[in-house]
Amino acid sequence: MIAVAETHEDAQGPTVPFADPLGDPFLSTRFALPARPATFLRRQRLVDHLDQARETPLTLVNGPAGAGKTLLTAAWAAGQRLPVAWLTVEVGDRRPGVFWAYLLQALRAGGAPPSDAVKAPSDATGVDRRLLSTLAAELNDRDRPVILVLDEYDRVTAPEVTEQLEFVLHHAGRGLHLMLVTRTEPLLPLHRYRAAGELTEIRAAELAFTPEEAVALLEMHGLSLPVHAAGALVNRTRGWAAGLRLSALAAQDSADPELYLKEFEADRSAVADFLLAEVLKGQPEETQDLLLRVSVLERFCPGLANALTLRTDAEPILAGLHRANAFVEHLGHSCYQLHPLFGEILRAHLSERLPGLEPELHRRAARWLHRSEFLPETLAHGAAAKDWDFVAGALVEDLAIGQLFTGPRSGDLTDLFSPMGPEARSPAADLVRAARNLSRYDLDRGLARLRSAEEHLADDAPQLVAARLSCALLEALAARLTGCPARAERAAEKADELRQEVPAHLLDKHPELNSLLLTHLGSARLWAGRFEDARAALTAAADGPGGAATVLSREDSMQHLALLDYLNGWPGRAERRVLATVPDAERAGLPRPSGSGIGQLVLAAVAVDRHELGRAQALLDETARLPSGTRDPVTAAGRALATARLLSVRGKARAAVEAADPAVAAAVVSPWAAAHEALFASAAHLAEGRPDEAAEVLQGVTGAQPACAVEAAAIQVAAGRAGAAIDLLDSIRAGGRPGPAVTVRAALVRAQAAQSAGDTATARKLVTQALLDARRERLRRPFIGAGAWIRPLLATPALHELTAGWLTPGLPGHGEQPRAESPSPPPLVAVELSGRERDVLERLARMMSTEEVAADLYVSVNTVKTHIKSVYRKLAVNRRGDAVRRARDLRLL
Repeated sequence: MIAVAETHEDAQGPTVPFADPLGDPFLSTRFALPARPATFLRRQRLVDHLDQARETPLTLVNGPAGAGKTLLTAAWAAGQRLPVAWLTVEVGDRRPGVFWAYLLQALRAGGAPPSDAVKAPSDATGVDRRLLSTLAAELNDRDRPVILVLDEYDRVTAPEVTEQLEFVLHHAGRGLHLMLVTRTEPLLPLHRYRAAGELTEIRAAELAFTPEEAVALLEMHGLSLPVHAAGALVNRTRGWAAGLRLSALAAQDSADPELYLKEFEADRSAVADFLLAEVLKGQPEETQDLLLRVSVLERFCPGLANALTLRTDAEPILAGLHRANAFVEHLGHSCYQLHPLFGEILRAHLSERLPGLEPELHRRAARWLHRSEFLPETLAHGAAAKDWDFVAGALVEDLAIGQLFTGPRSGDLTDLFSPMGPEARSPAADLVRAARNLSRYDLDRGLARLRSAEEHLADDAPQLVAARLSCALLEALAARLTGCPARAERAAEKADELRQEVPAHLLDKHPELNSLLLTHLGSARLWAGRFEDARAALTAAADGPGGAATVLSREDSMQHLALLDYLNGWPGRAERRVLATVPDAERAGLPRPSGSGIGQLVLAAVAVDRHELGRAQALLDETARLPSGTRDPVTAAGRALATARLLSVRGKARAAVEAADPAVAAAVVSPWAAAHEALFASAAHLAEGRPDEAAEVLQGVTGAQPACAVEAAAIQVAAGRAGAAIDLLDSIRAGGRPGPAVTVRAALVRAQAAQSAGDTATARKLVTQALLDARRERLRRPFIGAGAWIRPLLATPALHELTAGWLTPGLPGHGEQPRAESPSPPPLVAVELSGRERDVLERLARMMSTEEVAADLYVSVNTVKTHIKSVYRKLAVNRRGDAVRRARDLRLL
């Protein structure tokens, strides 16, 4: 039966309907602008955007439940001078007759009544085309356009209603501005309006609160929160208006509101009630089941969702949820994620609705992701399922065991495997345990686990080649840590054989494996004194593929190369190598110092040679807490060398002897470490008045170690054995060109011998050459420690001129001990700083923070950091205090 709309006489006489086609009276609340609470925050950026609605025929405000769409639009509409007709759509409006009856009544309530020619619909199921045409024509003829707001438009699901509305909008011309407030995408041809520039859009991303807006909203609730804390809350809620308001209301009753907003349990809050009521419970059973199951995932595609539900309907369900703004976010490429709060609540609800299912869901996810070659996600879900044999197997099978040592995920992987217990018994699990033990320098446990894994790996099983290659990597590391170069060579040879059997794409995917192997091999060779072989392996590692995956191993290899340079007498080259690793480490977010700390030890030794003793001590202190300093033989020897040098310069000869011992157990004796131990022992004997014992200790030092040989020669000549000293210098092998630290010391030894023999001319000539070589490298220590014989020579006008400005201030006077600290000399080439770099440097000297410098210079913090890095590079330093001291020495400040 078709109802007839009732009418009544208004004050002017014409009839006006007061009931819809069903005979029900119009509900006036549906035509009223929604009231705004006292805590409503007017956000000017959104208001400004909505003002464009007056310039376009169609405006769309589209966002999820609780996004603040309605209050925003109502607040904007209340400030308009044009007539505003507001209609809150309800489910019954799906019938065209009911919808148009309410729309016409909204126009009347909004001050834009249609004429009597627009007959009220009498049939709830349809409308006369004449009604639509007449209404559109009247709107088109209006002098002042009308703004029509349809709130909750997502409740209109009848396609014919949308078609009718689009017809009226099209023919109303500039007489109608239509605003749709909705959770879903309307069926209107939005692409046409968008292309024609006739559409204003505000969507969920724009509706989201910014941290600054969140601070203002919380203040309206009586809460004070710093912007950084509000930013964390915004990240968690994605700026969702309802989530912020509900959280603020709950925080008002908390003893510590800031802590509550930081740590509140979403599943036990009003937010949970809102989302469960507004989103979850209104969905079909199949959709609810899918949402609960995918809540264990950070992101997912339909295929992965199907693997968890054991159904095949995920794709249309997820697409529908996204279109409906049901807190399912589309990330592109058929990938989705849940709103963070919604995900938290669903996970809590999962344990209630489907108890005990979560581990199985993680297990299914891990296996699907493993088949799809998503390793990080595979490991995460396998660990969540506590399926440790599977997780370790996936890591090893992917040839990713090197990621436990280097790359951006090394810390995460270490944490991921930390709960693995003894129930995991596969060879892969033993390999992971061995890797974790060796990374912590726990050699006993690491080697035992490695042996166990190797025993269970069958050599004739080709599917285990990745595991055997992982064994080779760990063998190389074990060889490095035990000072066994032969073992390292065997591991490298085995790795070369196995690489032929591994798919090329796996090797390309994991450059860190070869980088680590070469670094460990190079370190073992360096320990054995095979400098050129070590340089070959370390250079290959340092020059290998870049990127975050290999940044630590490349830094380690570069620092080993720096140590090689130092041991060969090239301190400046060594320093430049170390400083060159800083930018890569900073880009990767590594702490300073990172890795083994060898670089800092090299810089400390260089600082001693330059008589910058305070800097040397500070650099040693930086590496004092690194565990590698006591277990890695090369690092331990580097620390022993730098520490003993510093103690010796400070006159503590016996303490230097004790410090010179690396104190590590190694399979072979390192010739250069042993030679340096002998040097410090000999120097102590000499200082204590035992020249014969000093010479005896030096018997094992030969020309095969040029840097050690020249220092041994200096001790010999000081002990009155000039002939033995010259013989030792003559025995230095000329295989590689020695660096200035060698040539300077050798020239001074020969000069002292010549001076002792009365050949002052030769002595002066040799000292002159030594000064020229030393000036380039700023090597002051060889002259300061040379003794009284050199002072008369340096006092001559020609030589005094060569020392001015870099060496003379550090020379002790007669009867003085060498000073513990003296200013750094200027480099041979002047440092050029830009005007802005000088501005930054001056403020660093005033102890201003980076943020304060940025504010003072009206530039960004990142710009200041860029200038600081440039200043460090030009001054050859890597710390603020050193930069200021060096700049003052150079008279730049």
